[in-house]
Amino acid sequence: MRPVLCGLAGAAVPVLVPVLVLAGRRRLRAVEVAGESMLPGLRPGDWLLVRAGARPVPGDVVVARHPERPELLIVKRAVREEDGGWWLESDNQAAAGRRDSWDFGAVPDALVVGRVVARYWPLSRAGTVTRGSAGLHAAVTPARPVQRSEQ
Repeated sequence: MRPVLCGLAGAAVPVLVPVLVLAGRRRLRAVEVAGESMLPGLRPGDWLLVRAGARPVPGDVVVARHPERPELLIVKRAVREEDGGWWLESDNQAAAGRRDSWDFGAVPDALVVGRVVARYWPLSRAGTVTRGSAGLHAAVTPARPVQRSEQ
């Protein structure tokens, strides 16, 4: 079964390489961005690696189960921790159909799947996802280009 995310959805081919290489070492999960709620830092078609079970801190980009539809996963920024869980917000509050803690309140800790650690696809935008401040956009540090040897 493919993971379905509000703003994210899953597919098989781009998932295989990072999951097979890294899954044995860390609890990583791959997800695809489908919505515009995290623009401009994360775009539809971006593939992300999520460290499952990683405890977020304010500013992290996280994947969580939607509190009203647990079969649906969402990608949001962890803004603050509250008594009821994590306050999660979209970076792009103007995105059509965006849903976050402004709509459903704090998301219980148990529904936070993990912290986004990297974007690996498309390769031209690959890099680590760094912590940002509440209200700021997701920052991605580009990966080093592959070095080609002269023949």
